[in-house]
Amino acid sequence: MKKNRRIFGFAAALLCALTACAGEGDGGKNVGLSGGADLAYVQEKGTLVVGVTDFAPMDYREDGAWSGFDAELAAEFAESLGVTVQYTEIDWDRKTQLLEDGTIDCIWNGMTLTKELQETISCSDPYLSNAQVVVLRADEAKQYQTPKECQHLLFTAESGSTGEAVLEDLNYRYFASGDQKEALQNVLDEKADAAVADIVMAGFYTGDGQEFKKLKFLSEPLNDETICVGFRRESDLTQKLNDFLDSAEADGSLKALAEKYGIEGALLDQ
Repeated sequence: MKKNRRIFGFAAALLCALTACAGEGDGGKNVGLSGGADLAYVQEKGTLVVGVTDFAPMDYREDGAWSGFDAELAAEFAESLGVTVQYTEIDWDRKTQLLEDGTIDCIWNGMTLTKELQETISCSDPYLSNAQVVVLRADEAKQYQTPKECQHLLFTAESGSTGEAVLEDLNYRYFASGDQKEALQNVLDEKADAAVADIVMAGFYTGDGQEFKKLKFLSEPLNDETICVGFRRESDLTQKLNDFLDSAEADGSLKALAEKYGIEGALLDQ
């Protein structure tokens, strides 16, 4: 039934595009069959709607507003397009569906670049390195040196995340959490023995004075990956962002922003 609903939604979008009804009485969500005219669409409505989750240091709330490396970078990109940024917290499991139906204009949230994503949406050039790591309670972490030594533990990971995919591939026992922060909390609350999370997030949250300082991640990663931004298929915003990232690297603003959030070591050459 889910597959049939998606086919019906696609057909409805086609009919709407052919009858030029996009944006009339529907909140402006019907954006056509591809993202080929995304730039004009975004500039006409005056906003770039960015799909995010609570994922420090990339996107997180601070004093009621969204902050973080990706959040600030998205705002600067929107400004370069002559529009304002609008952050929308999303269900990560539904990220591509929300992109396709026009609820959001891009996914900008420390998203791992994968072959599967590239077959579904338009991905920017990668701009940060990343990895999945095992996170344990600090008083128990000293018992383990490698992820393989943890294979008997009960894990948790964000639903729909790369961390969950890694656990499935390894055939480790796990349950899904709503997001990565919830996964860390489940370990802290002893609902799980370990979590799999992005190293950029684990490094931020387990530091001195941070919310999950009683947790520790293993130095040996489970994988290596890179981070990108996702747009609709064939979106003309993808190249716009690639050009923006090139310029931000050249003028030093990309490095300065990364240093602000302590992730300059993860920057990739553009």
